[in-house]
Amino acid sequence: MTDFADLEAVKNFNLRIVDEFRANGGKVTGPFTQADLLLTTTGGKSGQRRVSPLAYFHIDDKLIVIGSFHGASVNPNWVHNLRANPRAHVEVGPDAFDVTARELPPAEREELFPKLTAVAPVVAESQSKTSRVIPLFELQQARNAKDCMRAVIGR
Repeated sequence: MTDFADLEAVKNFNLRIVDEFRANGGKVTGPFTQADLLLTTTGGKSGQRRVSPLAYFHIDDKLIVIGSFHGASVNPNWVHNLRANPRAHVEVGPDAFDVTARELPPAEREELFPKLTAVAPVVAESQSKTSRVIPLFELQQARNAKDCMRAVIGR
């Protein structure tokens, strides 16, 4: 895998995953097969578009992404970007649509976290590696993307 302390290595690793995802209709092989969503954010400082391969989960009728960074002591950059600008773009398989991200407040996060770790135990493992609270974001469909979101959630 990749040393997540080396940000340049993370960037290069992610670029390879993004290329494979797009070349194969949303499928990724190898050690990062859980990358089933590409999240495009706007850089909080730079204003530039940034693409991050992520896993997503459908829990309680919510499309959830997790800022785990594999238990690193810092949040992944996309978390900072969504906090600065919650409007984003998502690619799932062959579908692409706009979303608005909403960070779950503490009470809602605490209610959802056990459900999340039941389907993805690695999230609990990541949380155990860090003292920071791993943020959870709901990606809410943009008005013009209802059909695409239904297709993603309904699978």
